[in-house]
Amino acid sequence: MTQSGARSKSDKSVSALATELLNLVVAYTKQETLDPLRELGRFVTFGIAGAILIALGGALLILSAVRILQNETGSHLHGDLTWVPYTGGIAVAVCGIGWAVSRITRGLR
Repeated sequence: MTQSGARSKSDKSVSALATELLNLVVAYTKQETLDPLRELGRFVTFGIAGAILIALGGALLILSAVRILQNETGSHLHGDLTWVPYTGGIAVAVCGIGWAVSRITRGLR
């Protein structure tokens, strides 16, 4: 009696076992790959948006440095010296890049 009771509970057709196995593999794949990727997508989206905004802010900061040098120096930087404000903008960009590199390498030590 115990053998027939145990046998009836474990008797499944091969196609039913294969379908169950396939459903288990699909569910596991979704759980372990697709769901984490969907969650990661939100962080990637915010990261890209943040990078674009930081780049835009940096470009506006450089442009403001150039415009300040052009406006505040009056007639001193006209003629052959019109390149000086642009050099100031490049200096601001180099300072920003140096600051960013110092922050990045600080975490690597």
